[in-house]
Amino acid sequence: MDFALNEQQEMMQTLARDFLGSEYPDKVLREMVDDEKGYTPEFWRKMSEMNLMGLSIPEEYGGVGDFLDLTVVLEEMGRVGFLSPFFSTVVLGASAIIEAGSDEQKQKYLPGISGGKLIFTLALTEPSARYTADAVTAKAALQESDYVINGIKLFVPDAHVSDYVICVARTDEAVNPQDGITLFIVDTNTPGVRCKLLKTIAGDKQCEVTFDNVRISGKDVLGEVDKGWSCVEKIMAKAAVARCAEMVGGAQQVLNMTLEYAKDRVAFGHPIGAFQSIQHRCADMLIDVDGSRFVTYQAAWRINEGLPAAREVAIAKAWVSRALQRVVNSSHQIHGTIGFTEDHILHLYTKRARSHELSFGDADYHLERLVSQSL
Repeated sequence: MDFALNEQQEMMQTLARDFLGSEYPDKVLREMVDDEKGYTPEFWRKMSEMNLMGLSIPEEYGGVGDFLDLTVVLEEMGRVGFLSPFFSTVVLGASAIIEAGSDEQKQKYLPGISGGKLIFTLALTEPSARYTADAVTAKAALQESDYVINGIKLFVPDAHVSDYVICVARTDEAVNPQDGITLFIVDTNTPGVRCKLLKTIAGDKQCEVTFDNVRISGKDVLGEVDKGWSCVEKIMAKAAVARCAEMVGGAQQVLNMTLEYAKDRVAFGHPIGAFQSIQHRCADMLIDVDGSRFVTYQAAWRINEGLPAAREVAIAKAWVSRALQRVVNSSHQIHGTIGFTEDHILHLYTKRARSHELSFGDADYHLERLVSQSL
């Protein structure tokens, strides 16, 4: 299997790297961590003009490229610690509509996403913080031709700036918890929808979203009633791999800054990079970064080709989550005290590594899934 980038992917990688390198330096990252919205409309407009919001969306809806192209760009976003509603809109929102949406829904929402005019997110996890069907307790009751949603969703990315939330709710108390789950497209301005921004260690924008007797039309059901969990699993697979791509980019950047520091920092009359113990740590970091990239792109390729990918997704998310922790830990060992200071950028990558590890299932969660698939 050849994991080399094709010409289009190389162009996307160069385009994204140059754009983010000039428009999103460390100074902007620090500002966005403290900014309540986490992005600026001006920057969002520039991304739209480059058609980044259209990645992996079919061409007939204004999109460009496929999931592998999106993976390449997400890796570059991970390099700069990128904060914005891009992931929640393109990876979560657009994927859900592509997977389960009717022709009418696709025509209504996908051009707006690809054009940078609409922001979406997915409301899946609840107070239990588990990514399993039995953890979905928010209820949607049918009343005449409408549905009324009640429940609380936690850790919903970028909900405070989203135009629409795709809510995963239970419409039937089936014996099998994977049955009776339905997806709904909810306008965030609908009466009864309340959003509270949560404080996070990584500066990413996660929210608590409360649905209090939120009435929506039956036309806003996404996919089949009571059959939504299969769609959620496909979205979760894409999201896990997309998160891995961001983590690979972050790990690569941590390695780069560590190598630069090892060259510049002098101790006992020599750059610390001349000492064998430092060289060994850097070599181990490189192995982790390259290994993470390979398993991520293997899973992304299988998803892109429409092949069964559950095993590869579980391997990628479990491996990359732990590999990134090893990379940032080694970086802190090499940087010493300065790496723990607020003045240095490393602490933001360390916090993001922990946040990304937990999102869409941590290493233990995916190892358990891998074991269950092997039985």
